[in-house]
Amino acid sequence: MPASRSRTEHWRDCLRKVYERGGALEITVDRGLALDGGEGDRGSDLAWRVKIVHLRDDAIIVEPPAACGSTIPLSANIRLIAAMTVGQNRWMFHTRTMGHADGPRLAGGGGRLLVLHMPDHVERCTRRGFYRTSTVDLRLPSVQCWPLMDPTSVVAAEAANRAQIRDLTTRGDIMDYELEDPDSIMLPKVGPMFKANLLNISGGGLGLLLSPDEGRALDARPYIWLRVDLRPDIPAPIGVTTRLAHTHIDSAHNLYAGLAFDFTHNASHRQFVVDLFTEYAQRLQTAQPVAPMSRAA
Repeated sequence: MPASRSRTEHWRDCLRKVYERGGALEITVDRGLALDGGEGDRGSDLAWRVKIVHLRDDAIIVEPPAACGSTIPLSANIRLIAAMTVGQNRWMFHTRTMGHADGPRLAGGGGRLLVLHMPDHVERCTRRGFYRTSTVDLRLPSVQCWPLMDPTSVVAAEAANRAQIRDLTTRGDIMDYELEDPDSIMLPKVGPMFKANLLNISGGGLGLLLSPDEGRALDARPYIWLRVDLRPDIPAPIGVTTRLAHTHIDSAHNLYAGLAFDFTHNASHRQFVVDLFTEYAQRLQTAQPVAPMSRAA
């Protein structure tokens, strides 16, 4: 039996290993769009990193998604795409929320645990398509990154970002500009811009994927100012301050960076960011057709 097939057929063993090591899943609201056309400008897929708390024969029980220490609510019977990673191997599958369960008080404020349907099978991602299978093709959000030369300078830039998003939301517009154009936005005192993709969000921060060339820029400063592009669901990219927590390099020499949210110099910005990520999750749930899951996990 080929090694890749063996690993796929024994995915439950891998899931248990992730659980026993205190690991997590990445979950994304399934937009329910076919890969063979008709997608249009559906935006990006935002993945939430959630710790596995317990495994049952019929369910995976996880902590609820969170951002900046606040829980992001998910309703029952929401279709999700989930992924687990063990070393260089990654599996993806379709699942759905089955409700909530009681558990220990969570760091984000006591939200209840989330119960996910246990899939019947999973599909292994290829090395070249680490976020793609025959039924899933995740679009990672684009992120602009700047090394912060002066962290105190973020106050004006983040205030301008709040005003911009609120104004566009009120008018019902979407900011129309190329993400790579820094001249169209107010910036704090920063170094040269570099680009990344957003892998996932957790309660305390986010994960980025950078190419080998872009990854070198992370060595410049411990604080990084980001613009996370979730258009059209959020009308303009979200500006937020982060600090570098950890990095590692994969077999293709891509850099994975873990960043922690940092509101030390602008505490009022925290709730705004939480509200945006909550609104994003709610909007995707509302837009999802209410129907039995057609691609049962």
